[in-house]
Amino acid sequence: MTSSPQLLDTDTELREPIISNPPDVYVEPETPDPFLIDSDASDEEIEPNNQELPVSTPTRLLTVQNLNKDVPPPPSESEEEDAPELYLPGLVLPTMFLPIPNTDPLTTLLNKYIHPPERRPARDVSGEWQKSNFHTLVMTNSWRALARMARDRIVTTDPEDLALVLGLWYLRLACLSRLRLFNQTSVECTNLFSVLNAIEPPDSKTWLFDRLLPFELEVMYARLKYWAGDHMGYLDALNALLRKSKLKERKAPKSDPTTASMWKERGARISLIIASQFMEMKDFGASTKLLEPLCNQSEPTSALRSAVARIYLQAGYIQKASAHFALAEKDPDATEGMKDMNRALLACANGEWDRASEILSSLLEKEPENFVAVNNLSVALLSQGKLKEGIEVLEKALKSSPSSVVVAEPFLFNLSTLYELRSATAAQKKLDLLLEVAKWSGDGLKTTCLKMPSN
Repeated sequence: MTSSPQLLDTDTELREPIISNPPDVYVEPETPDPFLIDSDASDEEIEPNNQELPVSTPTRLLTVQNLNKDVPPPPSESEEEDAPELYLPGLVLPTMFLPIPNTDPLTTLLNKYIHPPERRPARDVSGEWQKSNFHTLVMTNSWRALARMARDRIVTTDPEDLALVLGLWYLRLACLSRLRLFNQTSVECTNLFSVLNAIEPPDSKTWLFDRLLPFELEVMYARLKYWAGDHMGYLDALNALLRKSKLKERKAPKSDPTTASMWKERGARISLIIASQFMEMKDFGASTKLLEPLCNQSEPTSALRSAVARIYLQAGYIQKASAHFALAEKDPDATEGMKDMNRALLACANGEWDRASEILSSLLEKEPENFVAVNNLSVALLSQGKLKEGIEVLEKALKSSPSSVVVAEPFLFNLSTLYELRSATAAQKKLDLLLEVAKWSGDGLKTTCLKMPSN
């Protein structure tokens, strides 16, 4: 039976190294996260990964990266004097790292389906980074090259420069997770924290974890349990980080509001990640119970209210969802695009597909590059029996901005599904889509979204 296309929502670590055994293999689901995230919807993973909320299918609560997130305030002179002398050469040993595979699932699909070989787009899986700058590598999703760059810089960095070393470690592990090399990420992250947890005396270790270690590394260390399949252990680890954030916020001196604000923001981010996990476990009640108190703050954002409303839509509580959507509608800071998307999602939940189509078409006239609206419009058209029009909408977006569209796995999944519904041309259409994706996509694409078996 062909999978139904899915509506997208708006909105991503001894002195000697210890190489532990890899955890149990993490098996990905056959289909990608069915919802795109709009940049207006909330704050993040990720894994985050680098994953807002759907109408009918549970998914992880994904958030966009906060490029201006709070960082620890610069240490005062007294704090610098109290800083312990730490020298951790184990962090920069080459044996802390594993080699990155020089192939990827997309190349495997090309080798299987595209003949003769001359038709296959050239893909760089060497990981060479010396001829490109950091910005270019990020914008082209070259996670393999960035991971190699981080490793090469770590092993040549002075171990006394701990801030730089730990920052590069986070870059390395984040890129490995983007490549979906979860076992390798787990091994290297475990190696990192084996060194950090062996720091003596304990006061020095506490100082490093509180003052120097990027908080994102602690979140990623908790994520290892998720990749090992221990979802309840993952929730326990996240809850420990949430308690730590609240405790640090309460203990922050009143004369230092920056530190208190930083830990408060971290606590909010962890709450969103926990809510995401509850969503994945289909425990919508626990997710809303966790996020509702955030809506009772002095100034809850329209993005947060919209996110909570969409959880209620998934759970089938349309009346509560409507109430939150109404409050978001009154927010003067809410963008018109968010308001329109909220109206469209509510119309879809009520089965008013023609009204949803009208709202989304109007939104696209104002924001032609809103690809979340494009995808949702195609689903609304399909629900009215307009299969041809739905395919045309998606193909037009793919042709107008291929580099943006091919990294959106739910978009590719829905287009592949619509092709299958037109069975007469499905095979060739999906081959053409594979070529287009291979031409424009970077590293880390979940190829199951193309619905083409690799074995």
